[in-house]
Amino acid sequence: MKVTNNYNLPQSFVDFARNDKYSKGHADISVTTLIDSARVRVMRDHYHNERVVDVVDNIWALFGTAVHHVLESTEPSDDVVIEERLFTKINGWVLSGAVDHQVIKGQTVEITDYKVTSVWSVIHGKIDWERQLNVYAYLVQKNKGKKVKKLSICAVLRDWNRRDAQNKPNYPQSPIVIVDIPMWDEMKRIRYIHDRINYHQNAQVLYDMEGSFAPCSDEERWKRDDAWAVKKKGLKRAMRVFDNEDEAKKFSETQDVSTEIEHRIGEYVRCDGDYCGVAEFCSQYKGN
Repeated sequence: MKVTNNYNLPQSFVDFARNDKYSKGHADISVTTLIDSARVRVMRDHYHNERVVDVVDNIWALFGTAVHHVLESTEPSDDVVIEERLFTKINGWVLSGAVDHQVIKGQTVEITDYKVTSVWSVIHGKIDWERQLNVYAYLVQKNKGKKVKKLSICAVLRDWNRRDAQNKPNYPQSPIVIVDIPMWDEMKRIRYIHDRINYHQNAQVLYDMEGSFAPCSDEERWKRDDAWAVKKKGLKRAMRVFDNEDEAKKFSETQDVSTEIEHRIGEYVRCDGDYCGVAEFCSQYKGN
């Protein structure tokens, strides 16, 4: 993968981008990859030497690494385990996950994961956090034989604003918040992990045998639903936006001014923003 520096950032930024030390260890797949798209995983490997990223694309990754370094500076002890990578074998594949912070209390464990993220993510929640931490819980219980009794995210909010915290309801009151994560029962964890392993293995077979990439789902492409915007005729700004056409029509009919309804087709946010890093190579995104 080629790294560019189009904005002439200091060499330290370039070095970080070029020397990514992340490793899943001696494993076939990591937890973060397990919960993500198989198409993205296979395409990133396939097009690795052709991909081009700029240093600025890794700026938040750098910030996240710095935050992890500070938070992980706590001295480990018998009761606190920092940044431990755990492994287990499922259906022939080795799965690994790096658990940021574990507090051991007798035969129970509390797991915390650090995230540098947005206010929006905390307000609306992210299902991937729930999936990731419940897989970590499975790894901890499998490796240590201890029951996990609590899951949480320590979220550092990169776009937190004090004025918004004072004026907006439900806005986080601090730039660092703890988010409790729902815990699944053991059977749900096992079923989810096995389903995801099978999903990734099938995608790998498809690539190995046919050179094809399994398609991404709408969820994996971060698809936004269609919307219907009611606007005053001749103006671009919407008066209101609705999830369905009938509600938009009803609202439009109650207005004293002349209106029009604009159907806004749902976007594939991940593809359009190239958040996967392989959109330029992707036939599914290009519609081929």
